[in-house]
Amino acid sequence: MTQIDLNSDLGEGFGPWKMGDDAAMLSLVSSANVAAGGHASDPETMFATLTLAKERGVVVGAHPGYPDREGFGRRVIPMRPEEIGRMVAAQTGALSALAALAGTKVRFVKPHGALGNLAAADADVAQAIAGAVRGVDRGLSILAISGTALEHAARDAGVEVFSEIFADRAYLPSGQLVPRSQPGAVLHDVEAVAQRLITFLQDRRMPVLDGEPIELAADSICVHSDTPGAVEIARKLRTRLEAAGVTIAPFLKD
Repeated sequence: MTQIDLNSDLGEGFGPWKMGDDAAMLSLVSSANVAAGGHASDPETMFATLTLAKERGVVVGAHPGYPDREGFGRRVIPMRPEEIGRMVAAQTGALSALAALAGTKVRFVKPHGALGNLAAADADVAQAIAGAVRGVDRGLSILAISGTALEHAARDAGVEVFSEIFADRAYLPSGQLVPRSQPGAVLHDVEAVAQRLITFLQDRRMPVLDGEPIELAADSICVHSDTPGAVEIARKLRTRLEAAGVTIAPFLKD
């Protein structure tokens, strides 16, 4: 591995309330997943984030989530798969409209939080999301958790799909993320996070809780912007990867 993308979930404030340091993260990542008005964000926040991403040369994607700001999109809201598909289409469309005003373009879709975890495990939900993305714009790609149902559904739907791993999250033997409610789900040791990923890029095997490392594909590494110390983690990770001979570049090219 000589090249990898770094992405982060950004634009996750709304009104006067801010989440994370988007400006600092946009100087470190190569792709940005921008909240689209479901779990967070509003038109002004979206526009400001998209404008700054364009200035920094960062590729942008839509980050649709459950309309649950109080729970930050990390609680499953009972919805039929077809309803989820329309929700994803609506949020992607809203962000795409604001991207046009900002002089940039939404290039991919990455489901957020509980929606992303459900799409990773539930084939019907994954198919609904892949179908919605394809219906909105055949030029859109999907960024999916590596080895999950959404990755397979996107391929089946003829949607270009890229695989994502997480810098600051622990894994289960199934390849899914350890639920945030469990101890050890979120990793905070910057040095350990960096070393884990450098080792992974060498052998493509990810450590898991209570099991042997598993093989995963990776086109992109996510660093959550709301994790305590997120900017430090992203800066350290980028520095360590580049020192190891890895080029940081978007998984999507112009």
